[in-house]
Amino acid sequence: MAQTTFTIDSAHSSANFTIKHMMIAKVHGGFEKLSGTLLLDTADLTKSSIEAVIEAASINTREVQRDTHLKSADFFDVEKYPTLNFKSTKIEKDGEDLKVTGDLTIHGVTKEVVLAVEGPSAEMKDPYGNIKIGFSATTKIKRKDFGLSWNAALEAGGVLVGDDVAISLDLQFAKKV
Repeated sequence: MAQTTFTIDSAHSSANFTIKHMMIAKVHGGFEKLSGTLLLDTADLTKSSIEAVIEAASINTREVQRDTHLKSADFFDVEKYPTLNFKSTKIEKDGEDLKVTGDLTIHGVTKEVVLAVEGPSAEMKDPYGNIKIGFSATTKIKRKDFGLSWNAALEAGGVLVGDDVAISLDLQFAKKV
């Protein structure tokens, strides 16, 4: 069977993260603008591929001052590095789920990451006749591996921003017609 092209339905998708703040609690955030293309081979999911782009300036942690700092040269440097990019290099079955390996580029640094993926869901037709499918994925990265190393020491010991970042993606795709 040939591959079918799907595009990310950004109105029904999310790219979120959590990171420790002051070594005591997790801060949650996400990116509001994402796009991408999935080439899906339903006969053999391992022959599928995905590319996705997230606009770095669309970061939202529900705190304007923090978001402004995250967009600055201390972190994402959105003027110099306007996007975060992912391109799959290998897809493997992992029981009922998938393991998607790919190149993640953040802040001009590319590293291989592995996503644990649930899906695809069954195809569904929305009220407008569009064919949709869904996936959920998770991974963890170290922000310093991507050149995001700004931090501040705390008076009581430790640092302001953790290094481990948990990423979760909930993606809905629309079949391209």
